[in-house]
Amino acid sequence: MFMPMICPWLHCAFSGRVGTICASGASLLPPPVPDGPEKIKSEHESEKGTRMATNTTDRVRAAERPATPATSAALESAATQGVLTSPGTDFYLMDELLTDEERDIRNRVREFCNREVIPVINGYWDRAEFPFELIPKLAKLNIVGGTIKGYGCPGMSEVASGLVAMEMSRGDGSFTTFFGVHSGLAMTSIALLGSAEQKAQWLPPMARLEKIGAFGLTEPNHGSDAVALETTARRDGDDYVLNGAKRWIGNASFADVVIIWARDEDGKVGGFLVEKGTPGFEAEVITGKITKRAVWQAHITLTDVRVPVANRLAGSRSFKDTSRVLTATRYGVAWEAIGHASAAYEAALAYVKTRNQFGRPLAGFQIIQNKLAKMLAEITSMQLLCLRLSQLLAEGKMTDGMASLAKMHNARRAREVVAEARDMLGGNGVLLENQVARHFADMEAVFTYEGTETIQSLIVGREITGLQAISH
Repeated sequence: MFMPMICPWLHCAFSGRVGTICASGASLLPPPVPDGPEKIKSEHESEKGTRMATNTTDRVRAAERPATPATSAALESAATQGVLTSPGTDFYLMDELLTDEERDIRNRVREFCNREVIPVINGYWDRAEFPFELIPKLAKLNIVGGTIKGYGCPGMSEVASGLVAMEMSRGDGSFTTFFGVHSGLAMTSIALLGSAEQKAQWLPPMARLEKIGAFGLTEPNHGSDAVALETTARRDGDDYVLNGAKRWIGNASFADVVIIWARDEDGKVGGFLVEKGTPGFEAEVITGKITKRAVWQAHITLTDVRVPVANRLAGSRSFKDTSRVLTATRYGVAWEAIGHASAAYEAALAYVKTRNQFGRPLAGFQIIQNKLAKMLAEITSMQLLCLRLSQLLAEGKMTDGMASLAKMHNARRAREVVAEARDMLGGNGVLLENQVARHFADMEAVFTYEGTETIQSLIVGREITGLQAISH
């Protein structure tokens, strides 16, 4: 059985005064963030560059980070105002198809991103630092755990979960990856495959973001062919001994639990809960990225890592079980693409309405209006595709091919939209303060993870022809 490359990034994520922009354009500055609970600090362990931290509660209490106030240029630019005010990417009135609860969840996440994420994220992205400060603020939204029912999770609809991914990505792709790894991949693995005891132990504190999770599947030599993973799990008495390596594992450098997928002596793939501080587990943050710079992916080395037999996810006995998790979360990436495209479109629209060239606003030129119309058409098609896909998932009718089609289509179209937006801003389009550049760069990761476009097309092709075109 073959499975596509599964999200090498998703497996893989201020003190000071920051402002938001109200509809009138005025800057609204909250009081300074106090020392203590609202500041986060990561510990740096080992000369290898491993970035580890204590549990999330300790990080919140002990944190101190240098102030990084949002620049007035970033907050006052027309492009930023365009993102914050969201002028009109619901062209086909999809809002009318949502329930009151879904609208409420969407609006809460949008407000959170406008108030807490967008004003500060450029600095973190530029320095390739993770915004630990946002974790306790995110916890207050009560959205962690998505569609999982019970254990302190919200149990929201599949559509609402997609809207969360869309709005988070509209705010920032890096923080969305942190959230997707923790709330999606890690928590879903436990919810789908864990024993009653494992669920009770991990899901409640993870829902409160007191414990952070990671998902370790991708390996240095196995991305698209993750089914061929080489990490081993050898039974030794009451323990399993893990050896191998993982790469592009989001959150792994500071997570409280990392789900490591390994092959046992019978050749069966299982998920193993590796807790923070386990001897032999090393996670080194990967540096030099040009995309999603504000989330940390790690290279993991596992050297005789001992985990109790009880730490094997009870329902994980083959790669088919791994696939259950991936199928349950893949549709979210298609929603993410909408968020990036929407933010870039909104920024470009606001920019061309205020930028004058040749004696009039850019928005008055035919070529610009043509570009805007095509961008809006792509976004609208992506929205409607994802809405229907989420409905099918809720009804138990979504197939692997359906999810792959949505990811393939939306990643391609969103990539084109953000590129068009960057071009419309001219030289200003490469500046972080105008928002588009970050989404332009981050879409390169979205285009690749959860399976490349080619792999997704072959999954669709297999479903519509009944023939396997991918090597086993």
